[in-house]
Amino acid sequence: MKKFLRFVLVGGTGFVVDAAVLWLFLTFTPIGPLPARIVAIAVAMATTWLLNRTFTFGASKRTLVAEGFRYGFIGVVTSLINYGVYALLLIGAPLLSPYAALVFASIAAMLFSFFGYSRYVFRR
Repeated sequence: MKKFLRFVLVGGTGFVVDAAVLWLFLTFTPIGPLPARIVAIAVAMATTWLLNRTFTFGASKRTLVAEGFRYGFIGVVTSLINYGVYALLLIGAPLLSPYAALVFASIAAMLFSFFGYSRYVFRR
């Protein structure tokens, strides 16, 4: 349970990073919400890897490269789920705020990522 609570804290931090990068792109560039979210997800994923590695799960026994590859693999699958829900919500409900879509999409991806990271990436 401690790991899951730490994971939620790290995920919350990743969510703030994701939302902040999305906001920066939407506010200060002509880039739309779909391409901006791709960059935001990538920055958030790098942030959560470092935090999960040090705070939630601890470093695995694998090399940094192997661990990073595994984290990236689960992260990409999670990001596809996250981005897919986000895009479907924005396309299906064009009046929906990109930030509301971000919340729903992030929740949808959270459980998959916890099990993927805890069982595949940082499993001892």
